[in-house]
Amino acid sequence: MAGKLGPRMRTSSTRRAARRLGAFASGLLVLVVAVARAQLPAYEKSGGGLATLSLPTGATIEILVETANLGSGEVELAELTFPAGAQSAAHRHGSIEILYVISGRMDHVVNGESHVLEPGMVGIVRPEDTVEHRVLSDEPVRVLAVWAPGGEAARLRSRFERPADR
Repeated sequence: MAGKLGPRMRTSSTRRAARRLGAFASGLLVLVVAVARAQLPAYEKSGGGLATLSLPTGATIEILVETANLGSGEVELAELTFPAGAQSAAHRHGSIEILYVISGRMDHVVNGESHVLEPGMVGIVRPEDTVEHRVLSDEPVRVLAVWAPGGEAARLRSRFERPADR
């Protein structure tokens, strides 16, 4: 039956989602323990991101957490905003990328397989995967991106940061 999933498919999908959520939670716990053990300086509230990068597609990346303010490179966090109608070129990352959709609706294409993501949903990309992002909504899409291990912020800065911004 086109458009309907049988009980086996739903169960498989549910198990896969549970495994991904469990892996994400485990990774977050490891990060919290690593930061606690590192005895980093006291937390200071940031007024905003460390940098805002503008991409040729009109998308922006606001880098929120990286080595400069975390004190280590285990993980990075950024807020990405894709304008309505935006589409990224196929690309890869040097680390795991976990996207959490805040607003809007997007097509998250991983290795040619389309996954429609809406607010509250998570998309996962492994370093060996090829990914594309396409905005499906009439409004911009805002996502939180987690990269583990870190290194994506520096890679993105080298591609998109203008010399005057540095």
